[in-house]
Amino acid sequence: MASEGPNEMGVDQRRNLWAITSEVVREPMFLLLLVAGGIYLAMGDAHEAAILLGFVFIIMTITILQERRTEHALDALRDLSSPRALVIRDGVKSRIPGREVVREDILFLVEGDRVPADGIVLEAHELAADESLLTGESEPVAKFPESGQVFAGSLVARGQGLIRVTAIGANTELGRIGKSLQDISSESSPMRSEMGLFTKRLAIIGVLLCIALAVAYWMLRGGWLDGLLAGITLAMGILPQEFPVIMIVFFAMGARRIAHHKVLTRRLNAIETLGETTVLCVDKTGTLTQNSMVLTVLSVGGQVLETRNIIGTDLPETYHELLEYTVLASEIDPHDPMELAFTRFARDYLANTEHLHPDWDLAREYEISPDLLAMSHLWRGDSSLHHEVATKGAPEAIADLCHLPEQARQQVTKDAESLADRGLRVLGVAKARHRADINLPAIQHDFDFEFVGLVGLADPLRAAVPAAVALCHQAGIRVVMITGDYPRTARAIAKEAGINSAGVFTGADFETSDPAALAKGIREINIFARVTPRQKLAIVEALKSGGDIVAMTGDGVNDAPALKAAHIGIAMGKRGTDVAREAASLVLLEDDFAAIVTAIAMGRRIFANLRQALIYTIAVHIPIIGLSILPLLFGLPLLLAPIHIAFLELVIDPACSVVFEAEPGNTRLMHVPPRSPSESLISMPFVTLSIAQGLLVTLASIGAYTWAINSGIAVEETRALAFIVLVVANAVLILPSRFPQSGWRETFTGLPKVGIWILLGTLASLLAVVAIPDVAAAFKFQPPSLKHGTAAVIAGIAMLLPFQAIKTGFNYAFGPGRRH
Repeated sequence: MASEGPNEMGVDQRRNLWAITSEVVREPMFLLLLVAGGIYLAMGDAHEAAILLGFVFIIMTITILQERRTEHALDALRDLSSPRALVIRDGVKSRIPGREVVREDILFLVEGDRVPADGIVLEAHELAADESLLTGESEPVAKFPESGQVFAGSLVARGQGLIRVTAIGANTELGRIGKSLQDISSESSPMRSEMGLFTKRLAIIGVLLCIALAVAYWMLRGGWLDGLLAGITLAMGILPQEFPVIMIVFFAMGARRIAHHKVLTRRLNAIETLGETTVLCVDKTGTLTQNSMVLTVLSVGGQVLETRNIIGTDLPETYHELLEYTVLASEIDPHDPMELAFTRFARDYLANTEHLHPDWDLAREYEISPDLLAMSHLWRGDSSLHHEVATKGAPEAIADLCHLPEQARQQVTKDAESLADRGLRVLGVAKARHRADINLPAIQHDFDFEFVGLVGLADPLRAAVPAAVALCHQAGIRVVMITGDYPRTARAIAKEAGINSAGVFTGADFETSDPAALAKGIREINIFARVTPRQKLAIVEALKSGGDIVAMTGDGVNDAPALKAAHIGIAMGKRGTDVAREAASLVLLEDDFAAIVTAIAMGRRIFANLRQALIYTIAVHIPIIGLSILPLLFGLPLLLAPIHIAFLELVIDPACSVVFEAEPGNTRLMHVPPRSPSESLISMPFVTLSIAQGLLVTLASIGAYTWAINSGIAVEETRALAFIVLVVANAVLILPSRFPQSGWRETFTGLPKVGIWILLGTLASLLAVVAIPDVAAAFKFQPPSLKHGTAAVIAGIAMLLPFQAIKTGFNYAFGPGRRH
């Protein structure tokens, strides 16, 4: 890696420092500040221009640092979301990011993997790759040892194999032709579209008012340069340049916070939808359960053996054949937890017996399919006359393959149901022989199978699942279990997890139900068993058509359509395929159901905090607008100049983005139903609340200004007093604005540390600009007397009373607290 760099294709979506700086410089706010500085120079006030440009530099630096912090958060998420690779180093398998693969690495590939680098095939078992990304050919290409080669970006369509890496990064075929899997445009975001439209409207209003104020100043007082400065001041007060910053900070940092809970956000837009989720469709194995299979029961001819009863003793001969054919029907080098459990148990109890066959060759594999839930392996054994066939799968599928008479079939069903009622995963096992001189059958039904027995595996429920399911129900989220497992097993696990259902809907019910019954089942039943990936997609589409916002988990190649169709696709990070992860919006790094619920709660928190930040942002812009216009209308000296707006920007930006983003959120966020998708982020009631709060600050500031002037206080001191009221009131407004509904206790408690530092920093900066003579002079202030300054601070703090009162009235009228 030191000589060739990381295994990346050369297309980098990261923004470097220069790109961020150039974007910041082009922001309208900074352009207005630069224009204002130029006007001061044209007026001969070089000192004022220098101070203003100094503020421009400080604001730009803070903005760039904040953007860099956000970019670092996105970098971490990009690294996590890169394709993973199972590499064998020093004989040990480990899962690493695809960018860390180097030449000469030995990689293990299985179905569903995205190939991270070019390589030579060393071993192959039914290995085939989809190379359509490179060649345009849709048919998978079979790969064979030594002569076969796989290419970066291709997809393992079936089988498994070992490859030795021969090229990485830009030296791969994909890199050489300049393609990249990451070169994909991001989807449009309803929330960002809404924000963009709102920002555009405010910008148009700002430009019109700016022109109107400049013309009015010139007509009433003369001096077109002064009028232009007044217009620029007003425009700076109206332009909501904080909105884009707030959005990206909230989403990027929110995704980073969610990642701390082992949930990777691959698409930031998913954060918008998390809080709207009404139905959570989850798989059973590995999501609700621990995915740590333990072989618990062996059943042959009605005789049931509890494996816990033979610890430290030998396995009775009656069960040797059942275990033998269970292993033969499994992969040679298994990764599936169920097959690993078979292999471990056989290693412990069949060692030194004739029932293990490491020298047999696997001649043919018949894969499981939606039409037949069974898989078979055909082995070349010791005899040259015939081959051995082992199969395992759903009990009903195995009974069908064995063509059992009705009575025997009913007995198998009864035995399987008895085990499934205990929450066990139940599989049937069968065997067959095939003459070596006859061509191999095309399908499994052409073998003459003999039923061997049943095996039952326990997969304990995750400890946190019942509480997480209860929290979902409390939050108005319906939890639906969708599994390929036996119906009775699914029902037993669902009951243990707290998922209540009127019954179990099976894959067979999908095929036999009329449209009305199917719709009713999907609407009312919360347990779906023996479901195929195609039927899983149908469930998602039916829920969506009913108006639900659907989150869906999945891990396999065939789950990708359902994951993509769901509003929020959630892929399993540990056992999931690359295809599933690429189709999903979220990836569970620990495959834990509780993490999904945590992500939903955090999505609600992010939305709620974002809304409060925007309400606050609009509110603090109102007094800036008012204090830019009212002095002109009342014939008073102008109160605000561009330098004052620059200072206020230093206060507003961190408060809006940093303080509100860090808020832990209302503890009742998961006690209310999901918000409606049609609910606007900044609807008129919230805009009204913002305007009302802003008008209170405006009245307080202009009132202090008018009183001071009428009292004969010097203009520079009156300006300082009004500015103190404005800044202190805006700082105090943070406290009640953190939650849409809160009492006095919540207002004064729970402020995050960063919020305390922002408030202290704001007040310290305010003290510097009004109390230090040289600094105050730059702002056209005169340090106020202790008496007047204290009165102004008290007036600003006292605004907390009307802020709280108006919020209480707003909640009474519109009830946002009953939602978020």
